[in-house]
Amino acid sequence: MSAAPFRSAPRRDAVPSLTRRVLRNVLVPLALTWMVGAVIALVIANYFSEQAFDRSMLDDAYAISANVQAGERGVELLLSPREMATVLFDQVDKVYFAVQRLDGTLISGHGGLSAALPEKGARYRFSDTTYDGKALRAVVLEPGVDPALATPYRIVVAQTTLSRTALVRRLLGYALAPQVLLLTLLAAWLWHGIRRDLRPLGDLQQALDRRDVHDLSPVAVVRTSREIQRLGDAVNALFDRLNHSVRAQREFVGNVAHELRTPLAGIRALAEYGLAQPDAAVWREQLARVAERQARASHLIDQLLALALADEARTSLARDAVRLDVLAEQAVLRHLARADTLGVDLGARGLDDGVTVLANEALVEGILDNLIDNALRYGGRTITVELAGRTLSVIDDGPGIPIEARHDLMRRWAQGPDGQKLGQGSGLGLSIVARYAELLGAELRLEAAEPAGLRASVAFAPMRQPSLQASVG
Repeated sequence: MSAAPFRSAPRRDAVPSLTRRVLRNVLVPLALTWMVGAVIALVIANYFSEQAFDRSMLDDAYAISANVQAGERGVELLLSPREMATVLFDQVDKVYFAVQRLDGTLISGHGGLSAALPEKGARYRFSDTTYDGKALRAVVLEPGVDPALATPYRIVVAQTTLSRTALVRRLLGYALAPQVLLLTLLAAWLWHGIRRDLRPLGDLQQALDRRDVHDLSPVAVVRTSREIQRLGDAVNALFDRLNHSVRAQREFVGNVAHELRTPLAGIRALAEYGLAQPDAAVWREQLARVAERQARASHLIDQLLALALADEARTSLARDAVRLDVLAEQAVLRHLARADTLGVDLGARGLDDGVTVLANEALVEGILDNLIDNALRYGGRTITVELAGRTLSVIDDGPGIPIEARHDLMRRWAQGPDGQKLGQGSGLGLSIVARYAELLGAELRLEAAEPAGLRASVAFAPMRQPSLQASVG
């Protein structure tokens, strides 16, 4: 025999917590947004800083140009090397310059220094270049033709980019460090706030973990948020439905065990007595009595099932438009043969006009069947099913029910003196009718009939009434 494959239970840690998921869904987009904003701000700041550095370098070029004039040897720079070092002094970057004729020959400065020339019509141009193996930022200035100078010239000023690079790094640090710090503080604040707001979920989980099948009482709901409140209310509503269903099942089982014990014991006693007799006539008599007891037991089971189904239908009752006149006519036809056998005149009136109500067809049929059955058991010789508007009545000319006993007879297992004397029924018929009427939003009334007897009426609400469309229970 091959062994079944072992399957380990899924770990809870494999599923991310709601706190982490919420924190991640908040922080990741926020961090990306902040980073994009920081990069954009850095690019803009770098652009304007580059403009400032370039403008400073252009000012140096103009300062050099102001000290260029015609001398005995042609165009010459009036500043000495010491003075030039002072003009172009920079603590970080090294600055190079060159005063050149337009053909590129050097007048003064660093030989071989070159950069992109200004476009036509422009006086200066900034560009990147290299000199002596170093990357430089350069500007070429062409002041134009000076009437005092015989030869036009250009000025080239270039400097290393150490200051620019250092400034970009500082800007990057100043931009990112506060963002990271703020994001960390925000993450800590959100973590604390989310855990605090989700703590009622953990409390609800612990409360549910401590429950067993015997404890279906409502759980305490901390109303810190609308979602938590709705979840707690939904759990309590589920507990309420389960509790009602469990109570109904327990009651049904208890009722069946209690009520079937007596008829089953009687059936067994009749059968044992018949088996002990040699006379076939006694057997036949006992079998007839067994069949009678079995019919009563079957009727009792049907009524108990009807009550159990009525309790279950409290939260799941479907309603449709039903014709009371049609259902009343069908009920009369169902019980007509039994009424003839008992010598009872069963009839109907008021069924000519169609009456439609919002109800459940099975429950309306159950109401009619139980009322007619009660009338056949305890009523007189005449039974009438009457429909007057939305009121459905079963009228008999029997002894009726005293006023003080009418309310008690709507409870389970309650029987009047006539029922106890006849030994028929189980005291469930009127309680079933009362429960069905409650589920349908109808009203059950027990009244004295004229000139004698009992009128059992069920008044249905009109279809336009909002309460008919609401949930029952």
